[in-house]
Amino acid sequence: MARLSRVCGVEREEYVEAVLALVERIPEGRVTTYGALAEAVGVGGPRQVGKVMSTYGGPVPWWRVVHADGSPPVCHDGTATAMHEQEGTPVRASGRIDMAQAMWWPDQEGLSAVPGEMSS
Repeated sequence: MARLSRVCGVEREEYVEAVLALVERIPEGRVTTYGALAEAVGVGGPRQVGKVMSTYGGPVPWWRVVHADGSPPVCHDGTATAMHEQEGTPVRASGRIDMAQAMWWPDQEGLSAVPGEMSS
């Protein structure tokens, strides 16, 4: 059971809240990656962030979190693509997000996420 209550040595609830708080800050028309969120939180990696998003991400703008190659989440029957279109997110002809134009870095706002793991 301990495995379910902690993520990389951090309480699961604290980790989930840190990830979701960052996702809520992504501006409309911009995206970030699972890896950038993991780096900003300071623990875990893209897979842990992906697990948080798939389990708890419904109330936040989940479509603004994409893979490093700019491909949107494939769940929700194309909802992510529709939301990107609605928000005016730059998209390439391939259907992937134009990361050079749309990338939002969590640390742009001096954010650090998990208490105890924060940098000074």
